[in-house]
Amino acid sequence: MQKTPNKLLDEKSPYLLQHAYNPVNWYPWGDEAFAKSKDEDKPIFLSIGYSTCHWCHVMERESFEHRDVAEILNKNFVSIKLDREERPDIDHVYMNVCQVMTGSGGWPLSVFADSDMRPFFAGTYFTKETFKLLLEQISNTYKTNRSALDHTYQKIITAIEGYTPGETSTIGNPQETAFSYFVKAYDAKNGGFGTAPKFPTPHIILFLLAYYKAYNKKDALYMAEGTLDAMRRGGIYDHIGFGFSRYSTDEKWLAPHFEKMLYDNSLLAYAYAKAYSVTSSEKHFCAAQCTLDYITRVLQSPEGGFYSAEDADSEGVEGKFYLWTKSEVEKILKEDATEFCALYDITQAGNFDGKNIPNLIKSEIPKIKLKWADGCIDKLFSHREKRVHPFLDDKVLTSWNGLAIAAFAYAGRILKRDDYIESACNAANFIGHKLTDKNGGLLSRYRDGESKYTAHAEDYAFYIWGLIELYRAAGDVRYLEKAQNLTETFIDDFWDNDNGGFNFISRKGERLITNPKDVYDSAMPSANSVCAMNMLRLGVITGDAGYSEFAERIFSAFSSDIAGNPAACAFLTLAYLYKKSDIIKVEIKTKNQSDVREFLNLIPNDAEVLISEPAHGMQTDGRTGAEFFVCKGRKCYPPVSTTEELLKLLM
Repeated sequence: MQKTPNKLLDEKSPYLLQHAYNPVNWYPWGDEAFAKSKDEDKPIFLSIGYSTCHWCHVMERESFEHRDVAEILNKNFVSIKLDREERPDIDHVYMNVCQVMTGSGGWPLSVFADSDMRPFFAGTYFTKETFKLLLEQISNTYKTNRSALDHTYQKIITAIEGYTPGETSTIGNPQETAFSYFVKAYDAKNGGFGTAPKFPTPHIILFLLAYYKAYNKKDALYMAEGTLDAMRRGGIYDHIGFGFSRYSTDEKWLAPHFEKMLYDNSLLAYAYAKAYSVTSSEKHFCAAQCTLDYITRVLQSPEGGFYSAEDADSEGVEGKFYLWTKSEVEKILKEDATEFCALYDITQAGNFDGKNIPNLIKSEIPKIKLKWADGCIDKLFSHREKRVHPFLDDKVLTSWNGLAIAAFAYAGRILKRDDYIESACNAANFIGHKLTDKNGGLLSRYRDGESKYTAHAEDYAFYIWGLIELYRAAGDVRYLEKAQNLTETFIDDFWDNDNGGFNFISRKGERLITNPKDVYDSAMPSANSVCAMNMLRLGVITGDAGYSEFAERIFSAFSSDIAGNPAACAFLTLAYLYKKSDIIKVEIKTKNQSDVREFLNLIPNDAEVLISEPAHGMQTDGRTGAEFFVCKGRKCYPPVSTTEELLKLLM
């Protein structure tokens, strides 16, 4: 039977296009839907998800593909579908609503609102029968008791706006408080923090590694490495094709929801590379490298930008692409199968719904077996490539690309991989050409030739982070200049002049019922936290105190948060720790830019660098053609002009 498309057919979002032939008369977010709601006096049902969301697929199959559900929605509601990755501003606002009403959140996010998008009910996934009952109840209440719904909205908005950043308090020593919290929350048996489900939290790992370096607290390194090892050995890591799934459903990191997100893999690669820089451990080197190789192979577009994600499902079954039977492995590996299966926990009974997720939770590959294991994995990978692949969400998001640029640039210089730095350069060039408006500001999403949506706070914060890392790795001052220019735009368009901190939505963006201002980390660090770190680093690099002053204003705006719950804003606590550290800065004055990369390789990994040209008439040493100015904290040394003298100062 020929299906009739709904209003989503002309959209670019892969998630919206997945629903374009539902019998539900879906509308994209916009004036047409709002006007229909007002004209017909019907409430709005807003359904928010993303293309690789397993439970979004389940609710679609159970409810949105069925005519009995569609009839109720089409008769009594105006239904809007929204891609939360494409419009994180809208998702942010209504996720806050859901958390206020229910104490939790997630996707699919289900919101009911009036024609002005004032919400009065929110939840997440509903079974079909529960959803049908809910639709009937809300429709009846909307018709008969509108005042009750108005009252509910007022309570919601009061709760959301009840706290205003800017209430200052003494910050104290948040790094100590956060460390103590992580000691108590750490799962010494399985790695990670808390109980199931367990999410990768790279920002916590980065904090712990920095805390260890600052105070030589071995417990911090123990927790960081224990978590990194547990994830690398678990089923959340794809041992056959590499890359990490979004989270683990159990405490052992065995059984994930199998979707792979660009942001998780970028942040994790960065964390593993950071761990390698601290410990020189080969296992961290390999984890960072394999993760970035996965991103390059699967998620990097021919144009240079990075795609968003791979689905959890294939052929309508969660994890089907990634699961193995023992007999299948035996057929492929033949005489190697017995040893491989024992090593990777592959059994007849299986460890996931009768099949197997390869993992190393109870074992580790002996060094003498590494080459052998790689050969077995290559055979399994070649076989797996013939399967039906999970859906690839090929939209390019500025924010997530910023994280990828940071990861590739940082890992490129730490792991000595110039190809990674080149990948970061290509992605930055993509954003410069495809996701930058005519005034030099950022746009948020690119897909299928279309660049759209005013950028949000995380677009600026994450991309500026990426540019700073790329400048440090490539030694190209254009990336530093771009980071500075975008920071000025970010301040102009997002800074809250009344209370401090950066709003999530630009002054040029769409006006919603609230404008969130995030400081608490989620799966990604918050925009304000990353921006505080960016400002501090730019202040050190350039010597411009204005950047450092802005960082101080961010700390002041969120002082009650960082003092009262520093573990929940681990990246802001990391920035505060950076502020208190004695950072090494090296200024390289040279006219010969071709030698800059060589000089950069001599400088400690955690040092900041300023690359500049000598003043007019300044004579530089003939052997290097450069002068080096070194500062350690507040102590600066006379300039030197040879690499031998530079290395002596850096010892």
